[in-house]
Amino acid sequence: MVHTKTDKFIGLEQKYAANTYKPIDVVIERGEGAWVVDVDGKRYLDCLSAYSAVNQGHCNPRIKAAMLEQLDRVTLTSRAFRNDKLGPFLQTLSEVTGYDMAIPMNSGAEAVEAAIKAARKWGYAVKGIPDNQAEIITFTGNFHGRTISVISFSSEEQYKAEFGPLTPGFKIVEYGNVEALKEAITPNTAAILVEPIQGEAGVVVPPVDFLKDAFDVCKANNVLFIADEIQTGLGRTGKLFASDHAGIRPDIITIGKALSGGFYPVSAAIADKEILGLFKPGDHGSTFGGNPLGAVVAKTALDVLMDENLIERAAEMGEYFMGRLRRLECEHIIEVRGQGLLIGMELNVPARPFAYELKAKGVLAKETHDNVIRFAPPLVISKEDIDWAMEHIEAVFN
Repeated sequence: MVHTKTDKFIGLEQKYAANTYKPIDVVIERGEGAWVVDVDGKRYLDCLSAYSAVNQGHCNPRIKAAMLEQLDRVTLTSRAFRNDKLGPFLQTLSEVTGYDMAIPMNSGAEAVEAAIKAARKWGYAVKGIPDNQAEIITFTGNFHGRTISVISFSSEEQYKAEFGPLTPGFKIVEYGNVEALKEAITPNTAAILVEPIQGEAGVVVPPVDFLKDAFDVCKANNVLFIADEIQTGLGRTGKLFASDHAGIRPDIITIGKALSGGFYPVSAAIADKEILGLFKPGDHGSTFGGNPLGAVVAKTALDVLMDENLIERAAEMGEYFMGRLRRLECEHIIEVRGQGLLIGMELNVPARPFAYELKAKGVLAKETHDNVIRFAPPLVISKEDIDWAMEHIEAVFN
């Protein structure tokens, strides 16, 4: 028997959706800023922000207004024709990030695929790797999406099981181990692909010098450094990119999620013209990639990020939130780690029951890798919001 609206919508999803997710059983109806409301009227503080996609807050009014205005104009032209919104978006993206060019796509996995193609093309055209011999080095615990090529270099067996044959051309080495990276590089290595912080693996922060040392190894061996900043980029860690904390400038960066503030799927691979300038018409593309609606949304999302100082806010609020979490006294907490407002709490027991206890008190967080709870609220979160959340988090953990 259906008792609530929540039960009704969960039942519909379980009946008609392929069973590819294991969500927390809350059915969200609307959101504003850092807060959401479910279909039965209960209010929650969102401490996941759609895996960092709503850094600018739910239903950000500036992005919403820009999107609504564009909806009355034109939404899709395909790249068969030009539109008046793509150029201004890409100009803003270049000015904000400091890279010459971008390949606009839709999902994060598409941005990763574009980056892989760019690296391979550079490997053949510039480095001189023999045809079909290019290698890309990835790392244990990685998560870059769920396409066939991407799961081919996952170290999670479930992601690959019964989906073969897999795509060749990838090596996996231990995350954080520079010596293993050095040993894996050959004359055919075109690039490495790395997350500055591994979100899906449990908010795993590498050793302090790893990214800089890995970057130096790449430069010494004429290998491209690709940073997947789809979750960590655009302010999440308290800098524009998590790579900035290491003082490095990756050759290619993939971005997505917060690039649209959660309004529309927009992603991109960004690099300088020495790399992306190698592409010619027909080499890559997307019907929706670079569409005028997505371009307007993404440009405005970038403007909001910069105009409202959300990067600095993430650094300040992240330090405060992490400090409060680290003062919790609970025998089940092993470690609280992260950077900015990307925080992981590792437990010595399964994390999902704690996520449900938090939900019951109005705090939405989600387990990852079974025993880690990820706290990653929208960057617009206030100190008062964090104080409110901590009352309930303390009640669950202390």
